[in-house]
Amino acid sequence: MSCWETVQDYGLRSVGIGERLLPREGYTLCEHFTLIGSGLIWNVYFGALALFFGFFLAIAVAVGKGAPNRLVRKSSEWFIFVFRGSPLFIQFFFAYALFLTLKSQFAIFESFTAAWLGALIVLFLNTAAYSGEIFYGALRSIPKGDVEAADAYGLSGWSRFRRIVWPTMLRLAWPAYTNEAIFLFHATTLVYFSSFPALQQKGDALYYANYFADKTFNPFVPYPILAGYFILLTLCIIALFGLINRRLNRHLPQAARRRLRIRPQYIR
Repeated sequence: MSCWETVQDYGLRSVGIGERLLPREGYTLCEHFTLIGSGLIWNVYFGALALFFGFFLAIAVAVGKGAPNRLVRKSSEWFIFVFRGSPLFIQFFFAYALFLTLKSQFAIFESFTAAWLGALIVLFLNTAAYSGEIFYGALRSIPKGDVEAADAYGLSGWSRFRRIVWPTMLRLAWPAYTNEAIFLFHATTLVYFSSFPALQQKGDALYYANYFADKTFNPFVPYPILAGYFILLTLCIIALFGLINRRLNRHLPQAARRRLRIRPQYIR
């Protein structure tokens, strides 16, 4: 089988398109690259959707944490504390057990035990908690002069938040938020190593890398390939968030613009 035929058979296998059975022998380098790259589709799916929806919840949580209402403030604080205080791996196990229990009582929760929805919810809530703390810190760092200037122009309530507070908060938080986005995509590799099952051997990039490592007893081929894919993915995230960062700081002089500085989170 040529490499092009391998790509045709296994390029979209992780989403159920193409050859159903995994390779049983040979395990060529092309099969390594193709199947691990195919699994990366799920990593991008989990990361992109969790980041998109988590962004809006994070802003709401950040604003809620700074709200004068005690109930809203404490709810936001506890949400952040619970999801930042417990390991993500444990959150996957707990959520899967919870969804299984609810599934036995209510048929509507059947889809929640599948990784495409259940694991996505966990990642969505987790990144919203971390991002909410980042945005709250930026919210506290907004210069008082900016708010006072908004008051002087007669801006208040939603208008002040939309025109002054929200853009400034994003500009201050964006470098740290970029690091959170990178970590989130890396954290998607935990999905199929937690409780959520990979149906019909359709898993993410790490799932296929582990498959090849188990079959060939050689981890020095699939795992470097996996790392290479994630390095490329990280570079794409840095480039995209860098463009947004320049857009947010377009009104500032070149010397005053905050550059993105990637700080890997080794312990979380």
